[in-house]
Amino acid sequence: MRSALTRIGSEKKWPQDSLLTGYVTIMAVNLRSENTTPWTEEFGSIELSCKIESIITEKPRIEWKKIKNGEPSYVYFADEVSGDLTGRAKLMEPASLFITNATRTDTAQYRCEVTAHKDDKIFDEILINLTVRVKPVTPRCSVPTSVPVGKTAELRCEESEGYPKPQYQWFRNNDELPLDPKTSPKFYNSSYSLDSSTGTLRFSVVKKEDAGEYYCRAKNEAGNSQCGPQKMEVYDINVTAIVLGVLVVVIVLLCITVGICCACKKGYFGIQTQTGNNYKAPSKGDGVDYVRTEDEGDFRHKSSFVI
Repeated sequence: MRSALTRIGSEKKWPQDSLLTGYVTIMAVNLRSENTTPWTEEFGSIELSCKIESIITEKPRIEWKKIKNGEPSYVYFADEVSGDLTGRAKLMEPASLFITNATRTDTAQYRCEVTAHKDDKIFDEILINLTVRVKPVTPRCSVPTSVPVGKTAELRCEESEGYPKPQYQWFRNNDELPLDPKTSPKFYNSSYSLDSSTGTLRFSVVKKEDAGEYYCRAKNEAGNSQCGPQKMEVYDINVTAIVLGVLVVVIVLLCITVGICCACKKGYFGIQTQTGNNYKAPSKGDGVDYVRTEDEGDFRHKSSFVI
């Protein structure tokens, strides 16, 4: 700790018209950091540097706050670590904060605050932006198995775990596809667009030379991961065969239609109906005529009855 006799902080000069020219020392707490944008990989350790350059107060009040999504919360208060850093952080002299087993949720802005009641300037603070980097996991790749010549095709690559957000690279037969195909002799004849931030590879017009094995790589500062190769075939469309096939189908349907019309005209599909007026009485028995008399139930033989 520097003594009060040492010239610390800023100095104020007396007015020029004064008979005496001299300086007065203003005692002020002053902070600095060796690194205001530190980073570490997930599950690593990191120091948030907060150095006190000048102070005369022997026991200043030191506080750390975590600011995420605009909302501040205490992580060091009243000489104790609190919040989600409990058990994973400690204060290092004079005011730095040391974090162990860092996770992706620790990525945030941290504010070191020092209050020195005996100093002329009693308060100072410093902001530190911490980034916890996370290596990407194996991305999900989507590659069409076969595409006809002249059609469009879209290949997709997605990864959601890496931090910072990864950039994407596409490879064909182990050769990286440049963002602009015209810059490479191997891909000069290809017509595609590649978005390295979304992982989308889109062919506007597929050509025979676009066939091959494709795979995608997701990469950030913490590392990279890639999916396995997937084969995309490109085939020609046989226009002659398609036209002949359509003609055959049309001819077959025409023949069926003509056949049905001819069958209807010849009556093969006619339906005979029987009405009540067509009823025919059963024929008479051999040699016997029955004559009904006026009395119901009486009858006699008109001709001889042979037993």
